Amino acid sequence: PRRPGDGDPSPSSSAAVSTLRLAAAPHGWAAPARIGARSGGQFEYRRDGIRVDMGEGARLHVDITDPVEWPHRAVGGSSIFQSVPALNQYWHPWLLGGRASGWAELDGRRWDFDDAEVYGEKNWGAEGFPDSWWWGQAQAFSEPDTCVAFAGGQIHSGPLRTEVTALVVRLPGGRVVRLGNPVVSPVRADVTDERWELEGRGYGWDIRVSGRSPLDRAHVLPVPLPSENRNSAGSIEHLTGELEVEVRRRGRLVWSDRSWLAALEHGGLDRAEAELRRRGVPEGETGAPPV
Repeated sequence: PRRPGDGDPSPSSSAAVSTLRLAAAPHGWAAPARIGARSGGQFEYRRDGIRVDMGEGARLHVDITDPVEWPHRAVGGSSIFQSVPALNQYWHPWLLGGRASGWAELDGRRWDFDDAEVYGEKNWGAEGFPDSWWWGQAQAFSEPDTCVAFAGGQIHSGPLRTEVTALVVRLPGGRVVRLGNPVVSPVRADVTDERWELEGRGYGWDIRVSGRSPLDRAHVLPVPLPSENRNSAGSIEHLTGELEVEVRRRGRLVWSDRSWLAALEHGGLDRAEAELRRRGVPEGETGAPPV
């Protein structure tokens, strides 16, 4: 359960959460052998919590308890691709559940929350972003402690160039299923700025995911270009999308559910820049809130 604070927004109201604060910190650090990252005094991410301080009116304090971590120690979310060196992107959903408590401040308003669901992942790789990528994550299903996450795009390392999507589902009862090996458990993705359709099959599993959200309800968010010491508009990010999931095992329905609090992303530098221009955002800006 959530403990609403003053001015608590409705999950379906994009207008109530349309403020966006951006900052580019001069330095960053990531832990080489554990979960952890920080950027000066503005951001710190640890296994047990998150701290964000972007100045008055933009602060976040989260404590994480009862973590449900990735169960398969031998291989992560990117499967065999995590053993391929120098790829432009790797992805690992290390935290598939748990409880979060804390508070957020934004432009003079404060929200307190307790016992919320929590999710965490790592993204890393050689600098450079593919022409197109897609991502999504959802909890808040009718079945407690369930989770859906996916990530895909065009990956490359030297002469290796391919398109791949990984799909992870934590089922009721706690079993974690991962599809996305291009040979034995491929996931097909059909993605636009407003629609995410995925279908994966392998190991006797058949998983279908369908996400949707209107483009005007999306944020445009930046991505870092470290060698240029700057950010660039990079992704179209929906934070209150709708996601449906259907899981079958050897033809038998195992789980079917829906969430109205899905995060859905369609990335691409040119795509994000074009959306800023469509919204009339001035040149040089790297992000924008929903319309």
